[in-house]
Parts: sequence; C-alpha cells; structure tokens
Amino acid sequence: MVAALPEPAQRFFNFAIAPGTPLLPVVEIAMGGRFGLGSRAAPNYRVMAAHQILAAPHGFVWRLQLPGLVPVSGSDSHGWTRFRIFGLLPVARMGGDADHARSAYGRCVAEAVFWSPAAVLPRPGVVWEGVDAETARVTVSHGAFSQAVDLRIDGDGRPVAMSLLRWSDANAAKAYRWQPFGGRLSDFREVQGYRLPFEIEAGNLFGTSEYFAFYRARVIDIRFPGSGDR
Repeated sequence: MVAALPEPAQRFFNFAIAPGTPLLPVVEIAMGGRFGLGSRAAPNYRVMAAHQILAAPHGFVWRLQLPGLVPVSGSDSHGWTRFRIFGLLPVARMGGDADHARSAYGRCVAEAVFWSPAAVLPRPGVVWEGVDAETARVTVSHGAFSQAVDLRIDGDGRPVAMSLLRWSDANAAKAYRWQPFGGRLSDFREVQGYRLPFEIEAGNLFGTSEYFAFYRARVIDIRFPGSGDR
C-alpha cells in the first residue's frame, strides 16, 4: 500500500505500523497533561484530564476536565464546543456552522496522522506527496473539506513534528482565517502493532515567534477498538 509513496512517507508508515497489524482507523485515547487558558506571555496552564474518540475523516469527540478551585468541564467535536464552570455555568458554546466545522476538521486530520495512521493510508481522498527529504505532506479530502498536514520525519521514521494551515479565529481580530498550527511529538510506544507518540505539544502560530503551546498532552491509555473487541 505504501510502496509508491514518497520516501519520507514510506519511512513513516514502516515505522508507525508493524507488518501484520490490523488496519484499524478508529482510536480511543485517555490523556492527562496541561491546557493553557491564557496567552504566550501568561499561559495560565491548568492540569487536564481528557478522553477522546477519533474517527477520521468523519469526526471526533473530546471530553475535557480542568479540575481546581474553579473547575471547568465540557466537550469539543466537529459539531460543537461546549464548556461549563462547575458543570453548570456556560463559558463557551459554539458550533453548528461551517467555520467551526472546517476548523475542527483540521484538528481531526492532524491528530489522525500521528494517533491513527491506518486512517491516512493511501486511498481515494488521501494523497501523499514529498516536500523534502525529511517532510511528507498528506491531504485528506472528505465531503466539502480538504486539509493538508506536513509531517517532519526523522531517519528512523518517527514523526517528530506536524504542521498545517488551520482555519481558525485564534487571533487578535477574532476572525476566521488560515493560520499556522502544529506541534511536536515524542515518547513513542508500541500499542497493538502501532508506534504512537505519548507526549504531544501543540498550539497556534507554530513555526513563528508567536507560537503558544497551549496543549501539552500525555497519553495515559490508547486503544484501537476492533471487530473482536466488544
């Protein structure tokens, strides 16, 4: 399936998926870490606990809890963003429009590249191309949306960084536009035949002097539900 791909993409898949591994595109992830509610200058990191089901390119659901004196909890998906203080008082309620869906689709594709590599194997709607000796680009198209993600791959095939132009309103104007997003991947471990990063940092304006890594996740558990897993 990968023999005709550019060499960096071949190197990535040969690292990420062991021979004979069932190709399971849906992944379930429990994670901890820190989530920044502030800015680069004042990040206001909070301890987080989250659970995610990722089924690219169709969508995802991410449930987040930020415990503390003022606990925040809620969920994010391709269709909505809803967060509350003390589980009662709404602090964020968005979604149901094309801008939110396009932004969420970018996240869905970017995370699938490193957490569910079987979902981005070459097929109709998934196109790989070489950028340089260390970088491969995948473009995933589904319905009205198309998203390109660049993956920087080391000599052993590890995807050490990912970057993309994401449709986002995380800017001073609070206006949706294409802007850099991305992050770094580390602590690779084998799970059900897949080699996956257990440490992820990501944020807006990746690759610029304004980069703010508001998302610093540590995988606690990750699994690929299959036909034999009930």
